[in-house]
Amino acid sequence: MSEIWKIFSKGLIMENPIFVLALSLCPALAVTSSVATAITMGLTVMFVLSTNNVVVSLIRKLVNPKVRVPIYIISIATIVSVASLLLQAYFPLLFKELGIYLELVVVFAIILARAEVFASKNSVIRSFFDGFGMGCGFALAMVIIGAIRELLGNGTILGFAVMGESYQPALIMILPPGAFILIGYLVALVKIINERWEKRQGIRGEAA
Repeated sequence: MSEIWKIFSKGLIMENPIFVLALSLCPALAVTSSVATAITMGLTVMFVLSTNNVVVSLIRKLVNPKVRVPIYIISIATIVSVASLLLQAYFPLLFKELGIYLELVVVFAIILARAEVFASKNSVIRSFFDGFGMGCGFALAMVIIGAIRELLGNGTILGFAVMGESYQPALIMILPPGAFILIGYLVALVKIINERWEKRQGIRGEAA
């Protein structure tokens, strides 16, 4: 159980796809102007990542290594198509807001990277929790970025006024440059947290 937790939890902070690995930054810049779109994209990537990891793990012994990348991309594209159709059917407004970025999930580096680095070498259960953990880390990062941008850029959270009528929104926060600056600060913050955590773990290891 501790091994599964370790596999799952590493994607939350220590190897967060956006704040640490700096993968798939395009959606972090483009679709986090509101919490709603950030949550939708985060959950979509979580679903695709987890499902694709399971599929890759199941077929890893059947796929010729020379054609593994095209096979992985076909798997990702199929899962993304299913997610896209579900969003279009049940959440048409969010589907429209995500626009082309939803289709670009197919080429998100984090999904292909986990398939190649982890799922192609591990069991189904381990691969699922790796994808689920990385997906949760991605979704968490998207929600944090979206919440800060929407709060500072519009004075709202999920469309509800929070800052009051006297608040003057910072327009730059709902524009891509504002997202880029914010992500830079958050990356630095997570790096400090990770360094302190590693230092604390090292001290505990020496004491033991």
